[in-house]
Amino acid sequence: MSINFKNTWRPLPSCVTIKESIIDGLGLFAVEDIPIDTDLGLMRFMYHDTLIRTALGSFPNHCEDPNCVNISSINEHGDEEYNLVTSQDIKIGDELTLCYQMKQYYK
Repeated sequence: MSINFKNTWRPLPSCVTIKESIIDGLGLFAVEDIPIDTDLGLMRFMYHDTLIRTALGSFPNHCEDPNCVNISSINEHGDEEYNLVTSQDIKIGDELTLCYQMKQYYK
């Protein structure tokens, strides 16, 4: 029996993967060129006053000159969500980075 997983949910978009980072531990890396202003998906959201981090939100490392930003919006339930969006063109092999806003996450 063959199982087709083509239309199932993926924790990461197909244009990125997780691998060892020279910044810290594991990082998020482009496996294809990604244009500026690409919304890569949901990285964090509020649920009953608790901030939940998705797989996509778990691996971008901190950088003072990042190539991504987190964009907040309010969902249909009135809760805040954060999407990972590229702030510049990203080339295959580049690590996707963010400038962390919460000081407790600085290394």
